[in-house]
Amino acid sequence: MPKLWNDTIEAHRSAVASAVMDKTAELAVREGLHTLTMARIAQEAGIGRATLYKYFSDVEGILSAWHKRQITTHLEALERIREQGATPLQGLEAVLIAYAESTRHGHDHAFGALLHAMPHVREAHGHLEELIAAMIAEAVRDGSLNGGASSGEMARYALAAIAGGAPNKPALVRLVGMILRGLGAQVPASATTS
Repeated sequence: MPKLWNDTIEAHRSAVASAVMDKTAELAVREGLHTLTMARIAQEAGIGRATLYKYFSDVEGILSAWHKRQITTHLEALERIREQGATPLQGLEAVLIAYAESTRHGHDHAFGALLHAMPHVREAHGHLEELIAAMIAEAVRDGSLNGGASSGEMARYALAAIAGGAPNKPALVRLVGMILRGLGAQVPASATTS
């Protein structure tokens, strides 16, 4: 089979799977988890149930795939933000603010509980912790942070502090400033924000 044909088939499969994931998440947010059946998802996505089962075996599998995709997108965005920082401390601040902002836009309790109990979340949190730890290590090396603890411990501290949340963007920026000072930032947080 020609490569172009294979690419077209794969692109089609990817588009169908993506549309199913998006429709399932939309239904879960709009109507709750109790309405989610494979028959309903197939109907709403405009495909047959047999086709749906070729892609996913159950509703949880669809939601898991959707959530993995969302997390991957968020982690990639954080990496891009990291690269835009003029200094390691500015990059760290920008990443922490972006991450904190993303945590403010969570899911309803039942949907969030289901998603965050899935096995892939632990792995994703590990990647996030590694990213933050690497950024902290860079800031310690350049003297922006004092490095009183291991970068892993400092990353866990920062992520735990963010998990407490902030009601709005100004409070979130203040929270990140406090976190940076708690990590031993050598300059006030307001001096790192441009």
